[in-house]
Amino acid sequence: MSIAENIQHIETELRGTAARLVVVTKTHLVAKLQEAYDAGARLFGENKVQEMVAKQPELPADIEWHLIGHLQTNKVKQLAPFVHTIQSIDSLKLLLEIEKRAAQHDRVINGLLQFHIADEETKTGLSFAEAEEILQSEEFQQFRHVRLTGVMGVATFTNDTAQLRREFQTLRGYFEELRNRFFAEADYFREISMGMSADYPLAIEEGSTLVRVGSAIFGARG
Repeated sequence: MSIAENIQHIETELRGTAARLVVVTKTHLVAKLQEAYDAGARLFGENKVQEMVAKQPELPADIEWHLIGHLQTNKVKQLAPFVHTIQSIDSLKLLLEIEKRAAQHDRVINGLLQFHIADEETKTGLSFAEAEEILQSEEFQQFRHVRLTGVMGVATFTNDTAQLRREFQTLRGYFEELRNRFFAEADYFREISMGMSADYPLAIEEGSTLVRVGSAIFGARG
C-alpha cells in the first residue's frame, strides 16, 4: 500500500478512540514526509535533533513537530524556535534547559515525562520516584515556558501481548496518579504517548492518546 493508504488505514483504526497519530519520520526523505502531509498527517515525530532541524524548513509550517528520541541538553537550543512537544524528558536538568531556551524565543514548549516501563536496560526513562522529585522541586514551580502535558513510554520489543499490556497499564497508572496529585487543575495534562508500529492497537486499548508509527506507514527505513 502507498503512504497515503497506510495513513488512511491507521486513521480509520483510531476513529472513535482518544488516540492521535504521530508519524515517525526518522531516516526518511523529505519527499516521503510531504506525501504523509498530503495524506493529512500533521504530527511528525523525529528521533534525532539534526534530522528534525534539517527537515523542518523544507516542509509546511503547520506541522506539529515532536522530538521522540533521547535529547541532550546541549541540543535543545536547535529545536527551541519551532518544536511543539519534546516527548523524551527524563531529568530536571533537561527541563531547566528547555525552559531557558523557550524563554529566549518567548514561546511555550510542551513536554512529556518519559518513564522506563520496558523489561530492557537499554531503554531510557524515569522511575516514578524520580518524576515525583522533579514535580515537587522548587525549580519546577517556577517554569513558565515549558508545560508538561503528559507521559511517554517505550514498551519491551516482544510479541508477548500480556507483557505489553502490563507495561502500557503501568504507564497509564503513572499518568493517572500524576494527574490526580500534581495536575488536577490542569486540563492540558492529558497525553499518554505509547504504542508503535508493532503494538499500537494494544496501546490504544489501554488508553494511549498518541501512537508513534513509522514503519507501518513508510515501510523499511531509508
